Order: sequence, then C-alpha cells, then structure tokens
Amino acid sequence: MALFTTLHSEDTEYSADSVEWLSQDGLESGYFACGTYQLVQAEGEATEGQSGPRPRKGRVYLYQFGEGKETTLERLQCIETAAILDMRWLPAWSSDCGPQLATVNSVGELEVYEFDAAEKQLRKRTCLSLKEAEGEEQPLALALDWRQLEEEKEQVQLAISDSKGGLNLFAYSPNGGLTRQCSWSAHGFEAWTCAFDRWSPHLLYSGGDDMLLLAHDLRTEQRAWTNRAHMAGVTCLLSHPRHEHHLLTGSYDEHLRLFDTRSMKRTLAEHNLGGGIWRLKPHSVRPDLILAACMYTNFSVVQLDAKEPALRLLGAYEEHKSICYGADWAPSGPEDSDGLFTMATCSFYDHKLCVSRVELSQ
Repeated sequence: MALFTTLHSEDTEYSADSVEWLSQDGLESGYFACGTYQLVQAEGEATEGQSGPRPRKGRVYLYQFGEGKETTLERLQCIETAAILDMRWLPAWSSDCGPQLATVNSVGELEVYEFDAAEKQLRKRTCLSLKEAEGEEQPLALALDWRQLEEEKEQVQLAISDSKGGLNLFAYSPNGGLTRQCSWSAHGFEAWTCAFDRWSPHLLYSGGDDMLLLAHDLRTEQRAWTNRAHMAGVTCLLSHPRHEHHLLTGSYDEHLRLFDTRSMKRTLAEHNLGGGIWRLKPHSVRPDLILAACMYTNFSVVQLDAKEPALRLLGAYEEHKSICYGADWAPSGPEDSDGLFTMATCSFYDHKLCVSRVELSQ
C-alpha cells in the first residue's frame, strides 16, 4: 500500500491544471513546469449582458525541487500566457539546444519554450495557431502528445486534439521549425485527449466527449477501429511504454480501463476510481505504477499487473479539495530502490500545487 507525505504546498494564484516534470540526461531531475487556466472576471455584474465566451488567461510556472536533509521548492519563473490546457517536455536533440516545453492553450495555439539550464529559465521559441483560415472560429487546443520520427531523427511529430473534435498533426525540429502536416475532424464533440501508440509509428488514439475511443491510421488518415465501451466522455489515454498492445483509458464515467489493442471488444481489466479520470502518468523507472488524477475525488496510485492482468489501487492522496487535474511523477532517483517516490499534483479552484513523497510497502 501507499503512504503519502506532503513536502511542499504552493498557491499558484490562477487555477492549476497541469504539471510536467523534466526528465533529461545530464540535468538534475528537480525541474518541473505547472500550467494554469483562469477565466477572466468581468467588473461588477457586467457579465449578465455580455455575449460570447469569457476570455481565459494563464501562466506557465517553472519550479526547482531540491533534495537534501530538508527539501526545497523554488519558483524560478512565471510566464503570462493564454490559459494552458496541456503541456509536454520534448527532448534535447543535441548539445546545441536544451529540452523544450510544448504547451497548448485556450486560443488554439501551440507554443514551444526552450529550457536554458545555465539561466534556469524558459525562453519562447515558436508559436503556431490551429486555425487554418482567417475568419474561422478558433478552437481550444485541449491535449498534446509527441513521438520521435523514425525517418527523421532530428524531428518530432506533435498531435493536438481540439474543442471542435479535431485532430492536428505537426512536425517540429530543434531549430524551431514548426509545420502543419494535416488536420481532420474525428469526434462529434470535444476531442478531450490524444496519444500516439508507443509501439506502432502509424497509430494515433483519440477520445472525445461523444464517448468514443478511436484509433487512426496515420498513413491513410482513416479510422483503424472504433470502441464504444465508455459510458461518458473519454478524457485520457496511455499507450503503455513497457507492454506492447496495452492501452489504458480514463473517462468521466470514473472507470480506469485496460485494453489489448489487438482485441478491443472487451477490456482486460477495469477499476472504478471515482470522480472521473483526467490524467494517467506511468513512473519512468516503474511504469507499472500509474498516477491517476481523479477529478472529483483524489490522486490515486494504481499498479498494473500485466500477467493476470489486473489493476490494483495502492492508495489515494487526499490533500487537494478541488478538481484534481495535474499530476506527474518525478524522474527516477536513488530513493526508488527503497520504495520511495516523489510526485507533483495540482488542483483547480483552490489553485494548489503540492510536491509529495510516496512510500510503497514492499
């Protein structure tokens, strides 16, 4: 079972919804970014007659967490942006550039920042809008994933899902070059999530508010299959980094599901975690340990037993009292062999960020 200890708690001021820990060879594992999403409040009661959506603003925070006899947490940077919905660290391609943070936001933009390790700062590299034509309504960019291109080692492919149900593919190179490859309509409502298959270069998965889980063949931009197992919107996906054909899904229907992508007619295992599941994060060294952000309840640690197969709840972190959106494990460290792990979590309306220690009994 899991025992949780809060090491640090931070007020993010704006509502917090994403946390991503930097894992990069040659760098300390103590850096992570936090994204926020805040509806702009109108003065007085003026919003009653206001037409159109309320504007949304956000921030990207850069933090450094330090180990030692007494742990430390320092906010290094605050970048004002549009409201952030998702973010991912991209690797450093060479010694000439640092790791890069890709973010997607409420005005339908993909923004990329490069991490300067010497200055401990993020510097904006590039920005591109999902909107393809002038006058077109701008969707919210909802979720982001990336993969290394096999045919072009110095490029990554980025997938972005949006509030119009669309999927968008981009190619990104270390010099800041960002080009759109293709965009297409996939879901009837919001496409909440998207994820590349970690074992097949041709498959992209997506989940939407239409309750559909879809697989797309990127060679043809056609559906490979459609799954209707979910009872509410599909909100997060995880192609498991260690077990080929294993796909985990989270949904507003509160169930964590494990599928074999070769046979999607039924699940291999299910577990009702409660509250709706927004994010799934495997640990970098122990990827069968999965951190789940369960929106209206807590952050849960689940163990995947691939042999049975089974999903076992090891424990729940109950420190947050608002919507649990952002979660990530710290990269591996010497404490892992002792069953000790570090995680960062954040919640929405209480704008709270926590760094915690997780102890797993052997």
